[in-house]
Amino acid sequence: MLKFIIKRLLYCTLILFLVMFFIYTLMVSLPSGYIEKQARMLSQQPGTQKSYEQWVAEMEVNLGMDKGLFEGYFTWLGNAAKGDFGESWNWTVPVVQKFRDVIWYSFILSCIAFVLETAIAIPLGILAAKKQYSLTDYSISVVALVGISMPTFFLASLLKLVFAANLKWFDIGGMQGRDYGQLDALGRFFDVAHHMILPVITLTIIGIGGLMRYTRTNTLEVLNADYIRTARAKGLSEKRVIGYHAFRNTLIPIVTIIGGSLPGLFSGALITETLFDIRGIGYVSYHSMINGDIPFTMFYLAFSSILILLGTLLSDILYAVVDPRVRLN
Repeated sequence: MLKFIIKRLLYCTLILFLVMFFIYTLMVSLPSGYIEKQARMLSQQPGTQKSYEQWVAEMEVNLGMDKGLFEGYFTWLGNAAKGDFGESWNWTVPVVQKFRDVIWYSFILSCIAFVLETAIAIPLGILAAKKQYSLTDYSISVVALVGISMPTFFLASLLKLVFAANLKWFDIGGMQGRDYGQLDALGRFFDVAHHMILPVITLTIIGIGGLMRYTRTNTLEVLNADYIRTARAKGLSEKRVIGYHAFRNTLIPIVTIIGGSLPGLFSGALITETLFDIRGIGYVSYHSMINGDIPFTMFYLAFSSILILLGTLLSDILYAVVDPRVRLN
């Protein structure tokens, strides 16, 4: 296992090196007029202390445009390895500082939705498999298909229309109420939690569909296996057969999917955060992209690449851990 992990880490390092080079090449291939346009906009912002020429020079240095492609890339990569991604053009603070300020909002939001999604989808998927072709199975399948098919922006807009605009139970968006500054610590906590309810519901509904269908399919496959028929022939109760023998083997492929989705807790929910005005990493990265904030965009793309590679590695490791029959050479 250790040899496998080391080998995969080396592969991941090579892939990450190539991906970051591709990202860097795309960013520095933008027309020089684009850099000048951004510098002019930043120099005209209220409170700025840098002139147009200073902004242009700083941008070229940050991107390594004052050097060749390969030399500039290795310069940028060396700074990135030290945690220096430059200053955000849109937020006018260091990129890493802005990331630290917003990442925990996305993590808490995604973590709560992930726990609810897992707690709802897996039991319902197993229940649908136990009662195949029954009204319960059809009802759960319809809910799953709705979750899979419904676009995030449509569901979020529908929830806002019903619960915020019509019923007035929640605010249309934002993370704080009007009287947030007058509340004590406990009141502020519940105020922020109240504003997180609709985004969490959106992410949960969108996420349960695929996991529910996957659980149902795997459970049906396990229930038709020979060892399940043998367990029933021995006189074991249906509760014992489903809850012990079938459930454990059903979880083997599901755990790998869940493991692969864990790094996604840090990547943010771009559409949901933007629609509900949740200032997480997804919201910040979206506005950085549309406003031409190249340093933050490069950081976010590199960060997302690392998460994807770690998620893939974690899935492979978890599969070997939960299934002793798997041996990785």
